[in-house]
Amino acid sequence: MDKGAEVTRVLGPGDTEEAAALLRAGRLVAFPTETVYGLGGDGASDKAVAAIFAAKGRPSFNPLILHVADEEAAARLALLPEGALRLAAKFWPGPLTLVAPARAGAPISLLARAGLETVALRVPAHPVAQALLRAFGGPVAAPSANPSGRISPTTAGHVLAGLSGRIAAVIDGGACPVGLESAVVGFDDAGAARLLRPGGLPAEEIEAALGAPLLPAGEGISAPGQLLSHYAPRAPLRLAAASAAPGEALLGFGGAAGAALDLSPAGDLREAAANLFAMLHALDARGGAIAVSPIPERGLGRAINDRLRRAAAPRERSPA
Repeated sequence: MDKGAEVTRVLGPGDTEEAAALLRAGRLVAFPTETVYGLGGDGASDKAVAAIFAAKGRPSFNPLILHVADEEAAARLALLPEGALRLAAKFWPGPLTLVAPARAGAPISLLARAGLETVALRVPAHPVAQALLRAFGGPVAAPSANPSGRISPTTAGHVLAGLSGRIAAVIDGGACPVGLESAVVGFDDAGAARLLRPGGLPAEEIEAALGAPLLPAGEGISAPGQLLSHYAPRAPLRLAAASAAPGEALLGFGGAAGAALDLSPAGDLREAAANLFAMLHALDARGGAIAVSPIPERGLGRAINDRLRRAAAPRERSPA
């Protein structure tokens, strides 16, 4: 769909029935979750899923997360191994995506799975997302509601800045409280859990629930958010900076001196996660390069650093 092909409407949190009707008609609707805003389309419709890829400019080998209302709905779509059931019982609804083999005949677009035998599933906790999913009554494919590779949106304004004219509507539910995409966990043939993408649920909490360490992700794209260059501002990004160089704005942490913005003056990683994308958007809008203070590699810091490394990675053209 070409930019400017339609007028993107802004809906209120109480307009989920209207938004669900748009989804049933094959249209695209952005909606808030506790992590970031998702770009929703009918997860059973190849046409709707193709429209998501087109609106974002997203490469079709990169699978999408299917959002469902509850664990029972997820179990109808995938064969959840024992470890996945344990994590679902502990953390759903919440910022956790589970990757498991798709059930034969499940109403899921093969395009949403990027041709894989597995499907990525999440039960969001945000009340607007829950109301939309229950009104729609089926799986909603929803990557982050931003142009592919750019900074993820945590407000409706961020969505409109990137996708206005490409989608039918956005539900304005305010700022997303977590501010980082979900953690993604998959399972090998022996049932061992792998951390495919760090996210808004700390890996330490996942390991505690499993009673076992998470294995690293294997090679290849098996889940959303694994592209080397992703979540990127237009501006160059320099990491682990002690201070800003000339022409740079410093995105600080822990009360860094000279910071243009500070993710958390108190050094709180949850606050930093919630502020990350919004502050990157704000500094990117100013123009000029961005330097980022060091972030501790623990708890949500692992996910923050993952996003920052991908945002700073060399930006090569993705294969078609």
